Amino acid sequence: MLAPLVRIAVVAVALWVATLVVPGIGVTSGDPAVRVGTLVAVAVVFGLVNAVVKPVVKTIGCAFYILTLGLIALIVNALLFLLVGWLAGELGLPFTVHGFGAAFFGAIVVGVVSFALHVAIPDRLDRR
Repeated sequence: MLAPLVRIAVVAVALWVATLVVPGIGVTSGDPAVRVGTLVAVAVVFGLVNAVVKPVVKTIGCAFYILTLGLIALIVNALLFLLVGWLAGELGLPFTVHGFGAAFFGAIVVGVVSFALHVAIPDRLDRR
């Protein structure tokens, strides 16, 4: 039960770092409690998109992954990040992603920060 909560917390922290580092990604609410709640909700949306949509896209685009030696994954991750931003807006969450460039660099930041945090967290808390 603890592992999914740890993963959501890790993604929420990674999204927060992306809002600090990448211009064009942000939480538009000024209240700290709403900002934290928004980041947690967007982390859940991010996890659902990566669990449902990403495998379908990877399966359909398998030839492109092979043809580009996996570099298409950067584009796919950026498009999925844009999708998360759009879904957050549709759900009424004050989270914005302005454009493909912000989504591209935001996806890279979230991936790197998530990886670093998962390495730092003990395995007993983050079982995969």
